[in-house]
Amino acid sequence: MATPITIGISACLVGQQVRFDSSSKTSHFCVKELGKHVQYRAFCPEVAIGLPVPRPTIRQIKKDDMIVVSRPDGSGDVTEALSEYGKRVAKLAENFSGYIFCAKSPSCGMERVKVYSEDGKGSTSDGVGAFARQIMEANPLLPCEENGRLNDAKIRENFVARVFAYRDWQQLQRKGLSKHLLMTFHARYKYTLMSHDLVAYKKLGRLLASSDVSLEDMAQQYIYGLMMAMKKIATRKKHANTLQHLQGYFAKELTAEQKQELCQQINHYRQGVLPLIAPLTLIKHYLLEFPKEYLAQQFYLDPYPVDLRLRYGY
Repeated sequence: MATPITIGISACLVGQQVRFDSSSKTSHFCVKELGKHVQYRAFCPEVAIGLPVPRPTIRQIKKDDMIVVSRPDGSGDVTEALSEYGKRVAKLAENFSGYIFCAKSPSCGMERVKVYSEDGKGSTSDGVGAFARQIMEANPLLPCEENGRLNDAKIRENFVARVFAYRDWQQLQRKGLSKHLLMTFHARYKYTLMSHDLVAYKKLGRLLASSDVSLEDMAQQYIYGLMMAMKKIATRKKHANTLQHLQGYFAKELTAEQKQELCQQINHYRQGVLPLIAPLTLIKHYLLEFPKEYLAQQFYLDPYPVDLRLRYGY
């Protein structure tokens, strides 16, 4: 039986009433949709370091050149406690395939956290949660996202695709890496890379063709390149170009009318008339009718469970 995909998550997002006012911020997508396919490890750093529920609010405050996390009046500094707890969880996160943080939290915010001036009269929105920072810095390849941003269809799809790709890589490592397995892995991700970053696709292909790099270094450079490329949101233009490459596999089998229909669906997708699922469904139909082993193994065609419906929204 396959080991379940594990994702770290802010405890309030899965319904735990651990916020300062004893409330939660339950995410329907995380719990009801993605939750059917993953297991969560939930953390509330504020509760973990001993703060009560309910509790006084805390915020990030800039004092000279330092940012501290404390109550608005500067008392109850928990900066070090949150950072130390973050380092402990960061070690656990080495085995996670993703992490979902609670947006804007002074402990869990991934970005754009409010940082107040010491006199409390002004603020900027350029902070990073004291706990979240430790997770992300210690695990730079780990797919991370915030609950608020997951309401955006493109960001949601991108995050889930990265989680499943990273999980794929973790399973490959557990098998024991070899040059052949690395090449096979890359072959599966050819069109995924093409849809995100064609330059990265060509660069990684050259890396794998090199004879001057050790297997360990090659693997590290490869997964870094793949995950950084997949972080870039794939545009309609890049998806359409990728779909045209897939269409080429059926050049000999399709009738003129079928080719015209597929071209039209790809163009309509490029123009924003149809969602991505439309031309992909037609390509997968032709793949069943005219099997192509290399194409069938592509991560691009089935990156995650279909019932998540992530390609219907854009």
